[in-house]
Amino acid sequence: MNAPDTLTAPIDVAAVRTQFPVLAQRVHEDKRLAYLDNAATTQKPEAVLKVIDGYYRFDNSNVHRGVHALAARATQAYEDARATIARFCGHTPEATVFTRGTTEAINLVAYSYLLPKLEAGDEILLTEMEHHANIVPWQLVAERTGAKIVVAPVRDDGSLDIDTWRERLGPRTRMAAFVHVSNTLGTVNPIAEMVEMARAAGVLTLIDGAQAVAHIPLNFHDLGADFYSFSSHKLYGPTGFGVLLAKPEHLDAMPPWQGGGDMIDTVSFEGTTFAEPPARFEAGTPHIAGAIGCAAAIDWVSGVGLDAARAHETHLLEQTMSAIADIPGLRVLGTAPDKAAIIAFNLDGAHASDISSLLDMQGVAVRVGHHCTMPLHSRFGLTGSARASFAIYNDDEDVAQFAAALRKAAKMLG
Repeated sequence: MNAPDTLTAPIDVAAVRTQFPVLAQRVHEDKRLAYLDNAATTQKPEAVLKVIDGYYRFDNSNVHRGVHALAARATQAYEDARATIARFCGHTPEATVFTRGTTEAINLVAYSYLLPKLEAGDEILLTEMEHHANIVPWQLVAERTGAKIVVAPVRDDGSLDIDTWRERLGPRTRMAAFVHVSNTLGTVNPIAEMVEMARAAGVLTLIDGAQAVAHIPLNFHDLGADFYSFSSHKLYGPTGFGVLLAKPEHLDAMPPWQGGGDMIDTVSFEGTTFAEPPARFEAGTPHIAGAIGCAAAIDWVSGVGLDAARAHETHLLEQTMSAIADIPGLRVLGTAPDKAAIIAFNLDGAHASDISSLLDMQGVAVRVGHHCTMPLHSRFGLTGSARASFAIYNDDEDVAQFAAALRKAAKMLG
């Protein structure tokens, strides 16, 4: 994946920031808020808040079965959202499944698609940089069947050892599951190349796109992957809502994972027949506001432009790395070329929690812990790290505030 085109028109960040009410607040005795925890969750623009409020205020109703005016409006908005989301991803609504998030999407594939096909000795290929959501579900289905997990290593700079990954696409590999963008390293994996290599080996692919979808354009059809998953809340949309993109033939072959209302065709005590996808995998009352809010977030981010967003975030990453480069004892995880604007870091002799607490007192919000990548941290000999991550609404003042706060923390902890 190449870096964004430097000729892309710059974002009017000041205008963007006015659309996010949360950024105007002051914290800790009138400190300016520098929100750099975007890899965990992004803030929501007024356009998204307005749509969600409007649904609950004027159109609140369940979808699909009501014939009254509110039900009709809610159903129309819900299915329009599916069309918007599918179009944004280069896919079809009929094969766009709504979930509670990336985690549920991966579990759905693991249990409904892969588990019935796994046998003892089969292999599931992962990478060392995977989020727990793309490790644990595969471990659970492997334990049930006698299959095994195979892992491709990460190089010292945080890039994937692609040659070893290719070598481990063996005759018993049944699924290659890998992250598009690492939430800890910022590494952008060469997913098109990986999908092509897997396809040549007869191996199916699932991509965890949680950290990519708000930053890198996606065309699922052209990519050729079998499954791609992401979450709304990292895309300026509401929490508790996610999406699974799948090849239609895979969904057709998958049995229901959960049973309940809205995923059935007919029900009797003698037996049940099930709806066609995607309804087959959406049991019960869905997160209607989540779908509508996610679509609104997609409309908003599309208006800004993902290429412009990536160029802006790359600028912030470069500015930040330059501003903190000479801080004594600083260790940054992940320096792969063309990485996303994510900086996981430590200071020699300091606990990551102490670093983050001191940054917080200066109004700088960062994440602390293992970021649901414990195996990756173990690979680098760490139990955790602090992490700053950038979004469209971050600006040069955020960079300066972060660098000054980190420099002060290094002096206090040194």
